Amino acid sequence: MIACDFFTVETVLLRTIYVLFFIEIGTQRVHVDGCTSDPDSAWVTQQARNLTWDLHEQNTDFRYLIHDRDSKFAKSFDQVFEAEGCEVVLTPLRAPDAISHAERWVRTVRTECLDHILIFNQKHLVSVLREFEAYYNERRPHQGSEQRTPIMPVSSSPSDGPVRCRDVLGGIIHDYYRHAA
Repeated sequence: MIACDFFTVETVLLRTIYVLFFIEIGTQRVHVDGCTSDPDSAWVTQQARNLTWDLHEQNTDFRYLIHDRDSKFAKSFDQVFEAEGCEVVLTPLRAPDAISHAERWVRTVRTECLDHILIFNQKHLVSVLREFEAYYNERRPHQGSEQRTPIMPVSSSPSDGPVRCRDVLGGIIHDYYRHAA
């Protein structure tokens, strides 16, 4: 099962940028699909195609797509997923809790990342979101999944050795890990 939604980011020059993202419900893995200042139906449909191609490459299978009734989700958007054998489920009107995983991720990306950075333009936003997405999926532990990350590393980290810190997003987030001695 996968959910999707939009959120907006205001730039320093007071331009609104819309971010389309998808989140896999079972693993909490996030896919930031794209950013635009004009999310028309053609752009949104292309982002759906891009996601389905990426999921095929990763051998990820899902049967349901959940999204709200936002007018940005055109019929052509739903048809891309239906062609893949996925059932599209629309949330009830004015019920943001119906896709609570997506709403929770928006809160996380805002509080841990975007509230601490001034975004200058769309290119800058894409760069910031790509770095945060990689951190969130590969290194940030999640309490709901026994402190595992959505993408489990191939090798497990050592249980002893010195603790190291690597900065994410220029030092906004400090990621601590054990370094093999």
